Amino acid sequence: MSHLTINLTLEEIYDLAKTALLSQGANEENAAAIANTVTIAERDGAISHGLFRIPGYIVGLQSKKVVGTATPEIEEVTPIIFRCDAKNGYAPLTHEHCLPPLIDAAKKFGLAAVAIQNSHHFAALWPEVEKMSEAGLIGLTTVSYLPWVAPAGGKTPIFGTNPMAFSWPRAGKNPVVIDMATSSMAMGEVMIAARDGYEVPLGTGLSESGELTTDAAEIVKGVLLPFGGHKGSALALMVELLSGPLVGETFSYETQERDKAEEGPARGGQFILAISPDILSGKNTSEQTDRFFEKYDAIEGARTPGARRHKNRENSGPRSVNADLVKTIEQLRTDGLIT
Repeated sequence: MSHLTINLTLEEIYDLAKTALLSQGANEENAAAIANTVTIAERDGAISHGLFRIPGYIVGLQSKKVVGTATPEIEEVTPIIFRCDAKNGYAPLTHEHCLPPLIDAAKKFGLAAVAIQNSHHFAALWPEVEKMSEAGLIGLTTVSYLPWVAPAGGKTPIFGTNPMAFSWPRAGKNPVVIDMATSSMAMGEVMIAARDGYEVPLGTGLSESGELTTDAAEIVKGVLLPFGGHKGSALALMVELLSGPLVGETFSYETQERDKAEEGPARGGQFILAISPDILSGKNTSEQTDRFFEKYDAIEGARTPGARRHKNRENSGPRSVNADLVKTIEQLRTDGLIT
């Protein structure tokens, strides 16, 4: 792809994503949910999770691996435990269905969890946890994927990029939101660097022959490494357990065994936990946490996690999008239209 870009408004980004998905077999509810997720990513400056993902979403629809008309089913296992069957659909609509009862239960009982199964998750994680913190709750979620990451000291992949997201509510302020891969870099970012011809930091991954390299295209063919050596590796292991057996789903290597990644995003599980800090602590924690973050923000060079995304939201203007990507999505939209 070229480096040329064009400017699209957030409304145009949403419309492009939604109409492309509709033309390829997604129904109104699923297309709207995915388009909203993609637009949020572009709005917040996370281009690796924005329109960049639409061709991948569409590959899944075209292959029939993903059900574009799926309606998630939620089971209340106990008053605080929910199990959600995504019915082999994409995750954004599943979140719209399962988060409201999860939030209600956590606000009533202090905490609640949901196990999502049979879901094709292909987006960032912060929208889920941020929604919980907007309701005054702590949010935590994890998801695994395909084995692209080797454990510390190894060269054979067994972990997914295994992201996790955490959010903390702040009354009258933006929540603190952490969203991070346990790999040294998210695969989407590596793929964009490969597309645009940029080098990545040494330690991001290994080439197909097992050598350290800064060539993103070589890493895409090779293997990613965990961030922080054995510490990131340990967190990746935790995510595998939380997002696999705990929620009744597969480890990343098991996902690969049952899934053809070239036909779109893999099917797997997601763990989501919501906690009420007021109920668990027995007091209002707002003043205490505000004092902490005042001290934190006063440290020169420090930046609260999630602050960049919240700052980007203040700009409601157009976003710069890779021109070839837009052409690709427009062509997919045209190809899928029934005349």
